[in-house]
Amino acid sequence: MKTLTRPVLAAAALATALAACTAPATQDDRPRQSLGAVRLVAYNGCDDLLGGLRAKAAENVGPWGFGGPQVMYMEDTSAARQKVAQTPDHSTTNTHEAGVDEPDLVKTDGDRVYTVSGGTLRIIDTATRKVTASLDLSTEDAAGYAPADLLVSGERALVLFQGGGATMKRGFAPAGETRYVLVDLADKPRVLGSVKPEGTHVDARMVGSTVRFVTRSQPDITFPQTRDQLPEAERTRINQQVVRRAPLAAWLPEIEITDASGTVRKEPVPCERVSHPADYTGTSLLTLHTLDLSQGLTAAGTTPIGLAADGDIVYGTGQSLYVASNPRWWFPIQPAIAESEPTGEVPPATEPVPVEPTPTPTVSGPPPEETEVHRFDVSKPGAPAYVASGKVPGRLLNQYSLSEHDGQLRVATTLTSADGRSSASGVHVLAADTLAEVGRVGGLGEGERIYSVRFIGPVGYVVTFRQVDPLYTLDLRDPAKPAVTGELKITGYSAYLHPSGDGRLIGIGQEASDQGRTLGTQVSLFDVRDPAAPRRLSQLFQKDSGSEAEWDPHAFLYWPETGTAVIPLSSYGDGEQRSGAAVLKITDSEVSRVGMIEHPAGRAGEYPPGIQRSMMIGDSIWTFSYAGAQVNDAATLDRQAWIPLGS
Repeated sequence: MKTLTRPVLAAAALATALAACTAPATQDDRPRQSLGAVRLVAYNGCDDLLGGLRAKAAENVGPWGFGGPQVMYMEDTSAARQKVAQTPDHSTTNTHEAGVDEPDLVKTDGDRVYTVSGGTLRIIDTATRKVTASLDLSTEDAAGYAPADLLVSGERALVLFQGGGATMKRGFAPAGETRYVLVDLADKPRVLGSVKPEGTHVDARMVGSTVRFVTRSQPDITFPQTRDQLPEAERTRINQQVVRRAPLAAWLPEIEITDASGTVRKEPVPCERVSHPADYTGTSLLTLHTLDLSQGLTAAGTTPIGLAADGDIVYGTGQSLYVASNPRWWFPIQPAIAESEPTGEVPPATEPVPVEPTPTPTVSGPPPEETEVHRFDVSKPGAPAYVASGKVPGRLLNQYSLSEHDGQLRVATTLTSADGRSSASGVHVLAADTLAEVGRVGGLGEGERIYSVRFIGPVGYVVTFRQVDPLYTLDLRDPAKPAVTGELKITGYSAYLHPSGDGRLIGIGQEASDQGRTLGTQVSLFDVRDPAAPRRLSQLFQKDSGSEAEWDPHAFLYWPETGTAVIPLSSYGDGEQRSGAAVLKITDSEVSRVGMIEHPAGRAGEYPPGIQRSMMIGDSIWTFSYAGAQVNDAATLDRQAWIPLGS
């Protein structure tokens, strides 16, 4: 059985080419910022934990509570061998790192396809192309439309119901619960148990059969409704007093675990398993849960760890799990002004609260734009171990802005000035064991921001855009002296970069006018064998169109055996709307269009449903929309089967 792997550029050839480059490194002319303390600090017990969280949260509470005007950026061995021999070649989820699986809408092992829609898990036999089993996983809290992702290992699946927030990227849906359901897929699927944490789902990664999933929670503290005419400083003082009397349970999330018999146990994150970086706010807690799908919901296997920090981007390797927190968008709001300062009332306290003087109101500018990064060691079975925290100036684009290689973490960020009038991007190299900076290269795309990043071994590729698309190549062999080696300027931009072997990169993005106005989807083939002179070999352009693959790499399929690529594509030009999947042929020198796959419309006059995912199984292309799955011959694109997946 073959699975889709990420072709990488030949390291020796790249090292030779990079050594021949003479372009000087671009020095970062931005002020160097301290990365802050990265020493590891564990709490001594629950009293120490509560005291530390209260103190830090009180320092960071404002007149609106936590946040306010700041808005978050939105078997039998012989039988198994025989089965493998009979399993057709198939693609797998397009992931960042080989061997590290990511949750997605559909999964396959070649023999079966697994998908969840409307709260129902369905299993499709790839030989008969029929749904052979289904399991309703909806609950009263998550009835109706319940979007979910999947991770599958052997005969076990973990269904990740992500609640609100992260699931909104796939359309308008009611906010539901965060819930992880373990399912036995053998014979008739059945629920083996579930984990329901307090907090919101961030992301998950699976290595082997072990899943680490990350949730984020804020203190469960109700602040008093004070009169609007109170000065902000007075409201802040009142909120600080409320924080200083909040119980430990306000910070520690409770995890509800239900086994196969329906027995429920509720456990908070143990105090001794919560750590914090030396610099933290006390306004957010990350919880890392571990679940080995092969072992099930054992007490030891589900013990979580906590970190007093925030996070919204997850990146994983076989050895490390990183959680990064982008800076918040800052909107200046005129402070409230009152002729007098009336005293706000604070709800009665069960313990004494020190009376503090009202601070003098001050008007300050935006906080520094910096990204926090936290590393956990996941190289051993069981719960991960917190290793280090660090900071870099600027904002991450997504998980592809992070890459661990040879004991170093490379981080690509865009830093925007306080007035929003200027920006520049750079790559920071951090030591993975301490997350202390060892090198940086900056000055990329002055006045622009990062649109895509890809690190491949000792080489990095960064695309910035405002009116034109500079594709930068970076030499990262010396962590202390990363350098820009080449630059290619073309119109438009690539929002996702994918290696295609033999010194080639595939770019998915938008073509643009000379003034920077986007015109439609473009697929580019780049020759990057000479890092000093990257060039575009071929471009495919579809006017007035867009692709989900631009912002979600899981939507991109590349099958190197035949050079086939498939991307969702929606066209909206000339008063006509079309949705489907474009099938492309990518050779060593050209990108060409093979044809378009569309799903049948539900009723007369309706547009075909948008295709979200595609996979290769044997000699067929499978595509998936909310309405169903379709099978097409990979060579002729003739339809072979339609499998409805509606409720």
